[in-house]
Amino acid sequence: MKTHFRGALTAIAMGAAVITAGTAQAAETIKVGILHSLSGTMAISETTLKDVMLMLIEDQNAKGGVLGKKLEPVVVDPASNWPLFAEKARELLQVHKVDVVFGNWTSVSRKSVLPVFEELNGMLFYPVQYEGEESSKNVFYTGAAPNQQAIPAVDYLMKQEKVKRWVLAGTDYVYPRTTNKILETYLKAKGVAAEDIMINYTPFGHADWQTIVADIKKFGSAGKKTAVVSTINGDANVPFYKELANQGIKAEDIPVVAFSVGEEELAGLDTKPLVGHLAAWNYFMSVESDANDEFIEKWQKFIKDDKRVTNDPMEAHYIGFNMWVKAVEKAGTTEVDAVSDAIIGVAVPNLTGGYSAMMPNHHITKPVLIGEIQEDGQFETVWRR
Repeated sequence: MKTHFRGALTAIAMGAAVITAGTAQAAETIKVGILHSLSGTMAISETTLKDVMLMLIEDQNAKGGVLGKKLEPVVVDPASNWPLFAEKARELLQVHKVDVVFGNWTSVSRKSVLPVFEELNGMLFYPVQYEGEESSKNVFYTGAAPNQQAIPAVDYLMKQEKVKRWVLAGTDYVYPRTTNKILETYLKAKGVAAEDIMINYTPFGHADWQTIVADIKKFGSAGKKTAVVSTINGDANVPFYKELANQGIKAEDIPVVAFSVGEEELAGLDTKPLVGHLAAWNYFMSVESDANDEFIEKWQKFIKDDKRVTNDPMEAHYIGFNMWVKAVEKAGTTEVDAVSDAIIGVAVPNLTGGYSAMMPNHHITKPVLIGEIQEDGQFETVWRR
């Protein structure tokens, strides 16, 4: 009996040693969660963000890591499935014990994971423009709020293009609906009549644009300058722009300003018919700065393709990641509450030749750029604030 008892104690001790060793081994790295769709309708936009995070982590490790430890990426695929985002967020925080997460694109996916991050006190860096009207102690918003993208874009069209009629076209989820609600109110406050505003929503992955584009064309034939403000997301942009070209809608007739189409999305399109259409972002690959040149060179070397483009949400991850590193080093720990306190006021270089700072409301300072699509799939900046 004593022998069995001693054996059981030995087994427990050995088990404890294994657990301790495992814990020690896990603590040797700082785990960084990457929560982006690698399949489904949003993969066209999000796969690149996974890749740029891997590049940033590799680059930081080459500099010695953070706090003397190497960073370990933990990649999951929520597959453009909004409830699955919450499951994968929980997996990252509870199973993999990541110290921070960089991820999400759509607001519906962010809304899905928000309760998980708040319940488990995780830290999320969200890199894409969104509708605003949200504040969480667990989320840092490195993309644009409406005052940093949507409203300046409307102001540009109103003042520079003399637009009088407005088509607000979006994918049917929270970001387009809330942004369009803000824009509709803004336009009416500027004296635009209700009959001069057309609002249309389509599902994710929508492919048949013939009727909708015909309606836009008809709406724009009333003798007033008309523009489309597009919050269409994901791979639905490909057939949308193709149908504009099919029906002969050119930028000089009805310009489209997009909030979710950047260099990566244009890489899959024939851009010749799209020349002159617009996008509003806070970064373009074509921006001339030493920091941007270095970033592009590093990216193309990492991805082993000198044709691969960069885009705005990639810059947002670049900024957010560097802010997190700086805050961790300032706090001397990866503990979420300490890093959250340390990051307020942290400023890091952006890629447009200036600096971005983290504000107390967990949003960052950003320039606003309006760009015209060029034949080579790049943007020429026509306005900046």
